[in-house]
Amino acid sequence: MNIVVLAGGISTERDVSLTSGRNVVNALKKKGHNAHLLDLFLGYDPDPDTFFNRTKEYYAVAAIGLVDPSIEEIKAARDSSIKGLFGKNVLEICKSADIVFMALHGEDGENGKVQAAFDLLGIKYTGSGSLGSAIAMNKYISKQMMFANDIINAQYIVLRNGECKPAPFGVPCVIKPSSGGSSVGVSIVMNEADYESAVKAAFKYENEVIVEQYIKGREFSVGVLGDTVLPPIEIKPKAGFYDYANKYQPGMTEEICPADLTDEENDKVKKSAMAVFKALDLEVYGRIDYILNEVDGEFYALEANSLPGMTGMSLLPQEAQAIGIDYPTLCDKIVQLSLAKYE
Repeated sequence: MNIVVLAGGISTERDVSLTSGRNVVNALKKKGHNAHLLDLFLGYDPDPDTFFNRTKEYYAVAAIGLVDPSIEEIKAARDSSIKGLFGKNVLEICKSADIVFMALHGEDGENGKVQAAFDLLGIKYTGSGSLGSAIAMNKYISKQMMFANDIINAQYIVLRNGECKPAPFGVPCVIKPSSGGSSVGVSIVMNEADYESAVKAAFKYENEVIVEQYIKGREFSVGVLGDTVLPPIEIKPKAGFYDYANKYQPGMTEEICPADLTDEENDKVKKSAMAVFKALDLEVYGRIDYILNEVDGEFYALEANSLPGMTGMSLLPQEAQAIGIDYPTLCDKIVQLSLAKYE
């Protein structure tokens, strides 16, 4: 099949997305597909008819840095006469593909807007639809949906447009942009003195911020692939919390899969993961993050990822590998499960 692997864009997770995309391209080629990387924002300058006929990739993909990329620099790199999110020839190329593999991360690919545009244009794509993507991306809405479905998660308040009212549950607490990913803009506040500056830091990324009750305990993530819940993986940063650097820099986090859980704990968190997946209207695959509360022994759902990372250090591929699904097979399975939605 001719497959566009769509990546990049202008979210704070741009570098992660491009790395995922490069890996997916290589994996799908091993499975016999004619797959090529396409940057959502920068587009493709040559004749779009040449896109699937190249022997070399059009883009150079750099390593993921210690901090998220400068979006203003990316915007300045594109022809200013092109308006909107879609770069030159992107829609034309996607229309010509058998399917688009969504390797986007962060706001661009996970808020459902690209999926909605593709739905209107009849473009097939991998993963969840526009509604599920939008629900999962917005932490405020997804938490409401989880509470409505009796899924255990932390208490929270929402701050908007720069306000800085204190949370009723006090500190410690977690402050995060409502629709961000890869822990960009996230702070764990341990004392009142740091609260205001952490809120301001989160507001640099968007105008809606979540202040969440801090749950102390072990951290896990659980992937879902079709009707299968993958083995939980435990995440143990060597310093600090699981932030952007700890996620993507080698050697900074220990990841254990399958996680060391009792049979009862394993069953409990896997059941919760499928419940979250269904409650948020996710499809094909996703990943749900958890804290195992050291006080009450319950798994608290933190958030859901509708387009989990596919880098060499990402969690979902490690979970799939634990049940014998190698990376190329995982990518191909995502394509096949996604195509089945359109039958």
